[in-house]
Amino acid sequence: MEALNRRPLKTRSAAWAGATARGLAKLGFTPNLVSVIGVLIAVGGATALVFAGQADGLQRGVLLGVGALCIQLRLLCNMLDGLIAVECGLKGKLGDLFNEVPDRIEDSVLLLGAGFAAMSPVGVTLGWTAALFAVVTAYLRVLGGSLGFAQDFCGPMAKQHRMFFLTLACLLGAGEVRFSDQRLIMVGFLGVIIVGAGLTSVRRLIRIGRQLQNR
Repeated sequence: MEALNRRPLKTRSAAWAGATARGLAKLGFTPNLVSVIGVLIAVGGATALVFAGQADGLQRGVLLGVGALCIQLRLLCNMLDGLIAVECGLKGKLGDLFNEVPDRIEDSVLLLGAGFAAMSPVGVTLGWTAALFAVVTAYLRVLGGSLGFAQDFCGPMAKQHRMFFLTLACLLGAGEVRFSDQRLIMVGFLGVIIVGAGLTSVRRLIRIGRQLQNR
């Protein structure tokens, strides 16, 4: 059941991922420490996005680039903490707690940061809405697990999909400053994330309902 409750990631089985996890374990990094580092990186990325909303030109582009980098580093930490815990046998008693709570913090602060990066009332509202929907999708996944089912990681806007679109929004937004003073790219991508997360929530809820009926 534990294997079924791990998010399916192709990169997890890559040789470099296992080697990195083993190397970090030998250096004394625990899964929980890596999880905390992921939160700090996400907060740093969100801060860069907030400042990007107040910046123009090259400075805005650089800050959005930093945000994109932090999103990917956050995902790397999310993968490595699990690898260190499972493959290196270092899972602690608080492992389940550190596996879930940091993810929710990271999702929320990055999506909120993206809303402020749009630097408009609409953008901020979309950021808050996207953060809420991200928490709902995770709640439904964990709810299924609490009912005795394998946790459902289906999309179309699971965590890795949300972070992919958010990274893309940052990168395209960095290029947008060369052609326009508008912040439309971030607004548009946040809208896509919200719609996709809403569909994901409905889909997961339906699948849980079907499993309950088939018990």
